[in-house]
Amino acid sequence: MKKFEEHAPYCPMVKTMGYIGGKWKPIILARIAVGNIRFGKLTIQIPDISRKILSQQLKELEDDGLIIRHSFNEKPPRVEYELSDLGKTLMPILHAMNEWGEKVASRLP
Repeated sequence: MKKFEEHAPYCPMVKTMGYIGGKWKPIILARIAVGNIRFGKLTIQIPDISRKILSQQLKELEDDGLIIRHSFNEKPPRVEYELSDLGKTLMPILHAMNEWGEKVASRLP
């Protein structure tokens, strides 16, 4: 039997974490899931994230097909983000992660 490390890239859990892993992506996805949102609003709703990291994470989420970026030809320019159909399929996973986190937090003194 081959070792797991040789098959890690093909593991469904590893693939999933590649899409949503990290500190900020689940939080960003949860905020966008509420409804279309602008970059500035995200910076207000997630104050601990830098604008640079937020931009990078949004770009990765867009490249991965989890969100859709809408640019409006206005002055000043306006950009909004929304979940793609693929991104919407992650919501049950993120809700389960949230519920688990609440349970664990309630066990702490």
